[in-house]
Amino acid sequence: MDVIPTGCYVFDRMIRGGFPVGQVALVYGEASTGKTTMAVQCAINCARRGFKTLFIDSDNAFPPNRLSQIAQQELSTIAPYILLFTPQNFKEQVHIIESLTSLLTSSVALIVVDTINSLYRIELGSSAETFALNRELNRQLAYLVDIARTKKVVVLLTSQVHSVIGELNEVEPLAMRVLNFHSKIVINLRKTAKVGVIEAVLKKFLGMRNPSVRSQFRLTEIGIQDVGR
Repeated sequence: MDVIPTGCYVFDRMIRGGFPVGQVALVYGEASTGKTTMAVQCAINCARRGFKTLFIDSDNAFPPNRLSQIAQQELSTIAPYILLFTPQNFKEQVHIIESLTSLLTSSVALIVVDTINSLYRIELGSSAETFALNRELNRQLAYLVDIARTKKVVVLLTSQVHSVIGELNEVEPLAMRVLNFHSKIVINLRKTAKVGVIEAVLKKFLGMRNPSVRSQFRLTEIGIQDVGR
């Protein structure tokens, strides 16, 4: 595969057909903007093509009901293609990411970390070793970049956010600088005034910064769909 599509036409068109193989993509936004749903939908689309997903659930919130809703009657055939990992702390996340190469066969096309900075945030709140934590997060991301490039897989990261000081209604990922540096595709998901409608803002795409491309999709029980559906 050259790209991994979400299956939502307007969103996939924005990123030229889907998330490109060999790259790290970052999707960030507030709660209930569809980050995890999008990741699950990509994993399902991989399975439909016979490829596996390594899904690192750092939030310990993988939604089996959403997987069932999106996969529908294909659930029994799709579920074995999604390998789930649930680190309980930042150190375990480090260990899992550093062990990925032993699991990467030609049948793996997607690695998801949902969310990349949740355990980092917990550790940050209880530790004075900020520099060490930032260095470790940077090392994890560099490792994922190398895996994406050398193993020809998509690495999809989701991210928690916090408010930007001095900017009304603006949010950005925790550890924005390091996440933005390592990610070649960056997408911000935002709620709109319409119930269930989410706006996706393309912040970075490969060599382009601030490409000013937007799309809207509907967040439903069976995944992300075009607004008209």
